[in-house]
Amino acid sequence: MSWLIYGANGYTGELCAREAVRRGLKPVLAGRRAEAIGKLASELDLPHRAFALDDAADLRKGLDGIEAVLHCAGPFVLTSAPMIAACLENGAHYLDITGEIAVFEGAFRLDERAKAAGVVLLPGVGFDVVPTDCLAATLAAEVPDATHLELAFHSAGGSISPGTLKTMIEGLPHAGAIRENGKIRPVPAAFDSKKIEFGCGERWAMTIAWGDVSTAFRSTKIPNIRVYTGTPPKAIRRMKRMRPLLPVAGLAPIKKLMKWWVGRTVTGPDAETRRTGRVYLWGRAQRPNGTGTTGTFDTPEGYAFTAVSAVEATTRVLAGDVPSGALTPSLAFGADFVGSIEGVGDLALSS
Repeated sequence: MSWLIYGANGYTGELCAREAVRRGLKPVLAGRRAEAIGKLASELDLPHRAFALDDAADLRKGLDGIEAVLHCAGPFVLTSAPMIAACLENGAHYLDITGEIAVFEGAFRLDERAKAAGVVLLPGVGFDVVPTDCLAATLAAEVPDATHLELAFHSAGGSISPGTLKTMIEGLPHAGAIRENGKIRPVPAAFDSKKIEFGCGERWAMTIAWGDVSTAFRSTKIPNIRVYTGTPPKAIRRMKRMRPLLPVAGLAPIKKLMKWWVGRTVTGPDAETRRTGRVYLWGRAQRPNGTGTTGTFDTPEGYAFTAVSAVEATTRVLAGDVPSGALTPSLAFGADFVGSIEGVGDLALSS
């Protein structure tokens, strides 16, 4: 079976390529720059292709003979639409590692078209959003009459990659989102903050525009959803003070300058950080009367988790056991998918 990793020379794309080789798989590596892709492909003894995303005909040609694409080139709000269009035209399955709400919503709008083409559209097969989506589905099964869902994660040891930071910059000036009565509502940065009892202890956390604001609703139908990330109180206060500056940060020249700075200064977590870091997950599904179920577990460091889960998801889609259409990870593989990833801790549930 022939599949392709696009953006394989990026930070996370390279991790996915190395994970595929570790498993004895032979994906085609692809990206915009022939020299960068060729160097990695030569090192890993893999085939490679070079093509850009801004020429539809060239893109479709680049996917010739490909059964599935693992798309790792962000910001996905800019790159996912042309790749999804080419996959639908070529009959190739599409997977990516996005956490961007707009990308999920765009894919879900193409559900019927994907079904007609016999194509699986499966964004978010990395840390964004596999652990939280599977936790959401588990909690919804425990509390089928839940009206409110809260999800949270706290990273203990770890840092951010250049691609992830550029994606965050691209999303400016929009900094927050929740789902309220079934509708996605933009909210200010650090709109809500609270103490959460993670598996590693109590931590402050604040709301963020995480992909589950989109995906968890599709997976669970729970109409009110908030996602939090562990954040020190000083950082929460600083984020609130920065709210008036966000419109300026959203100007195209400012974003371009910030992305340039990221490209020159940010490298992403090193191998030791990926090996030792942990991420702690928390979630609660709640009824209108306040009763419900809470779940906690932990995973390997986010980028290490992403490489394993993304490759595993791609192999499962290629195996032909996933129905066509636009799906979330838990809808594609079941709520226990996250537990199949090496290094994930046991889920603990409590009332």
